[in-house]
Amino acid sequence: MMGYLNEGSRPSTWRMRTTLIGSALGAVAGIAAAFLFIRRTEETGEPPSLRTIDPGTVLAAGVTLLGLLRQIAELGDRR
Repeated sequence: MMGYLNEGSRPSTWRMRTTLIGSALGAVAGIAAAFLFIRRTEETGEPPSLRTIDPGTVLAAGVTLLGLLRQIAELGDRR
């Protein structure tokens, strides 16, 4: 936590800006995912149910998401 703080107890400007931008992008991505899920459900005419979701599909999506997060984290290493 010591590295996160700058000038006493105030967070550094670039970290605050990065956090806010990342939060906004995450919210937009979540809203887009929900919109696509709703639209797909309305097109098929079937109400969503957790019983119809294949656990393998959820696992594959989770692994893909972790890979994406890892790539984003590695952006800071590139110069």
